[in-house]
Amino acid sequence: ADYESFVQRRYPPGTTYADFAPRFTAHDFQPRQWAQLFQRAGARYVVLTTKHHEGFTNWGSPMSWNWNSLDTGPHRDLVGELGEALRESNIRYGLYHSLLEWFNPLYLADKESGFKTQEFVLKKTMPELYDLVLKYKPDLIWSDGDWEAPESYWNSTSFLAWLYNDSPVKDTVVVNDRWCSNCSCRHGGYYNCADRYKPGTLPTHKWEMCSSIDKRSWGYRSNMSIDELMDGASIIQELVQTVSLGGNYLLNVGPTKEGVIAPIFQERLLALGRWLDINGEAIYESQPWRVQMENGTDTVWYTSKGPAVYAIFLTWPRDNILELSSPTPSPATQVTMLGLVGTLEWQKSPSEGLRVTLPYVLPSPPPPPSGWAIKLEGVK
Repeated sequence: ADYESFVQRRYPPGTTYADFAPRFTAHDFQPRQWAQLFQRAGARYVVLTTKHHEGFTNWGSPMSWNWNSLDTGPHRDLVGELGEALRESNIRYGLYHSLLEWFNPLYLADKESGFKTQEFVLKKTMPELYDLVLKYKPDLIWSDGDWEAPESYWNSTSFLAWLYNDSPVKDTVVVNDRWCSNCSCRHGGYYNCADRYKPGTLPTHKWEMCSSIDKRSWGYRSNMSIDELMDGASIIQELVQTVSLGGNYLLNVGPTKEGVIAPIFQERLLALGRWLDINGEAIYESQPWRVQMENGTDTVWYTSKGPAVYAIFLTWPRDNILELSSPTPSPATQVTMLGLVGTLEWQKSPSEGLRVTLPYVLPSPPPPPSGWAIKLEGVK
């Protein structure tokens, strides 16, 4: 009922999806500005939606006549323009693509047949996937819209075999796990499993957590309010937990129809980038350690790189003493804090582990809970 009344209030009777295309202008889309923002946010790869479930393509797909960003709306190749800007900035480029289309008559007919026919796959979705790979040579393909039909309908294995054996990106491309019903969390270069997926323990397969700054949407909402958005501390917390468990973090922002990333989203991304400028050593190219989180708490998380262990704590201890029970210290143990020069004092705990004396911080106001990283060398 909420959605019905929203549509009735905002749009005249008989409004169709096709009526949205001219309103999607991308007048203010500046791909180099986007690339600069993502670079300052600390992103190593970016994924653009090339086609969502309504079927509109953000490039001039020959299989999507008059329902693409070149023929109507922006009259621009958005996929190509962003790809060029990202590659100038040395950021890897991923392409999101929905297999299904809600309103496509070919898809609806295949669905009606119980997916015994494959008109939509053969004439629309697979030709578009091949076109995307050949035109833009992506580093990553983020498949979606997979859940209604089996692999035998989608021809996923046939496409993936070509992608990994014969395509121009066969030696570099990465794919996720959404290629057919019952595929998620079972098959794929890396697993998404579900939106905002959080495993309780260390997964055995590479995975990625996809989240959205707007907790209520993966697109742009003109009526969003500040309390419906993730704050900086929540984003850092999600990132730290994900990386400690061996995952990658994909954080969504929904641009406006003019092609602008809202300033509040930019602020969140830039805050994350500033945090990574200081603490990125504990994040980038790190590996899960033998322990992922401190016993009995979800405020201290571990990563490792070579012999170094990083303890990332999300709240500042009141007495400036950080208790770590998991690492075993040795006479050679050295403790430093990322972003600070010099070593920190530490003592062996009476039970096990070590107690680190943190730099003195004024008790009022307390520092915002956003995460700090301790580097431990010479521990087991």
